[in-house]
Amino acid sequence: MFQVLLYIGIFLTVLGLVGLGACIRKALAVKRGEADGSSASMHKLVALNMAAMGTSALGLALVTVGLIFG
Repeated sequence: MFQVLLYIGIFLTVLGLVGLGACIRKALAVKRGEADGSSASMHKLVALNMAAMGTSALGLALVTVGLIFG
């Protein structure tokens, strides 16, 4: 049972890290002037960052629970 939590947590953590990588790439493109730096694009970037951080944090919490109780 707790191994399932562990594997789901690992998947969510990796998914969050991929999202953070995408966020970093988009932010660097905006900084270099290759992408639109408008306010709407920055709001989308912040939303992507928060979603990636939340997914990663949830995954790490599941990994912790799986390791402690497993």
